[in-house]
Amino acid sequence: MGLILAGNIPMVGFHDILCCFVAGHISLIKYSDKDKILIPFLIKKLIDTDADVAAYFVAADKLTGFDAAIATGSNSTATHFRYYFGHVPHIIRQNRNSIAVLSGHETDQQLLALGQDIFSYFGLGCRNVSKIFIPDGYNLDRLFEVLEAYKEVIHHHKYKNNYDYNVALFLLNKENFLHNDMLILRASEQIISRIGSVHYQYYQNIDTLSEWIHAHESEIQCVVTSMDIPGIERVDFGQAQCPSIDTYADGVDTMQFLLGL
Repeated sequence: MGLILAGNIPMVGFHDILCCFVAGHISLIKYSDKDKILIPFLIKKLIDTDADVAAYFVAADKLTGFDAAIATGSNSTATHFRYYFGHVPHIIRQNRNSIAVLSGHETDQQLLALGQDIFSYFGLGCRNVSKIFIPDGYNLDRLFEVLEAYKEVIHHHKYKNNYDYNVALFLLNKENFLHNDMLILRASEQIISRIGSVHYQYYQNIDTLSEWIHAHESEIQCVVTSMDIPGIERVDFGQAQCPSIDTYADGVDTMQFLLGL
């Protein structure tokens, strides 16, 4: 089994490796340049427990001799992955982001938990909230006030550099946006937002919102909300980065795929 791992957040590819191991497959692993420490460390711990499992984990700079593949990357690399792995069974993952839907009646505790969904891993994960839907008339000042609890994030130099750059970019482009000292809120219909910023969009009723989410389901990893939205599986506030072991990326059952090979 050939595995190309993403490196956007720590250990994001470990679930694929674990699934392959449980299913009895040997993993040929091409690590991301940003993720060559934690996963190999865990694999070493597993081998220390049982030396016989070492054969199930093979690091590779280039994948060859595989009979199936799971590859994760951007929308552009997904095209190359489909060409390269087209001759074998495969799962190809590309860009996704997560959204939150507010009713306007959330408690401060719920909005504080939403901050975890936004700021964990500096917003780099596909399960991080990059866009918030809010009802007409929603007071964005309250959201800023509660999320101020995460102000320490601005002391990370890379986050601050991105934040400062994006504020300057939006000012130069004469875009309408709101910001405090650590977060940019920008009105946009796009799901993907720049680092240090979150998009927001108003909605008028749940039915039209549900239709919008269904129309963009290939771009959305999860929906964070306390509301019941018809036909939409929801994740509670603060739980976007806490998936269960049987929660599969993009809604594709990895174990079912592996067991069917």
